[in-house]
Amino acid sequence: MPTIVLVSIICPDRVGLVSAISGLLYDLGVNLGDTTFAVLGGGAEFTAVCELPDSLDLEELKKELSGLDELHDADVTVTNFNLSPIHAESAHITHRIVLQGGDRPGLIARLCEVFGQFNANIVRLNSDSMPGEGDDQYEIRIAVWIPPDSVKSCLAIVANTAGELRMKCRWHEVDSSPS
Repeated sequence: MPTIVLVSIICPDRVGLVSAISGLLYDLGVNLGDTTFAVLGGGAEFTAVCELPDSLDLEELKKELSGLDELHDADVTVTNFNLSPIHAESAHITHRIVLQGGDRPGLIARLCEVFGQFNANIVRLNSDSMPGEGDDQYEIRIAVWIPPDSVKSCLAIVANTAGELRMKCRWHEVDSSPS
């Protein structure tokens, strides 16, 4: 049975991080599963579910990652991943939604409550505050799975909620048919 781990790295953002990390993991024979990278303010976060080869253990992987020049001041964590590395149906994205408008407290909380009302699952959420003239502008991008029988109602309430928050809202359905 393969060893499945979660690699989590938080460090200052710099050019070449993803290349250095993924290159080292490849060289070590690590198979990447679900992987995310994001710049968060002046920092960066890399997270991946990985399958280790039999010749590599958690401590050795952490030591190798910590030895990268690009990660000299990083917080590197490697832990066993005891959950399934395979997605449930509700982790498959059915819709991508983008909301834009002025920044204010509670935006994400209000919008996310809507998805809970319809048993929709947020698969990925990203937000960015962009300084501009007047109110700072805010953009929220949500990748979501919406149960088929709730799509129209859920999207209508999301649009209404966005309107109440004075945000523009657009979405598109993700084509899930095999290519």
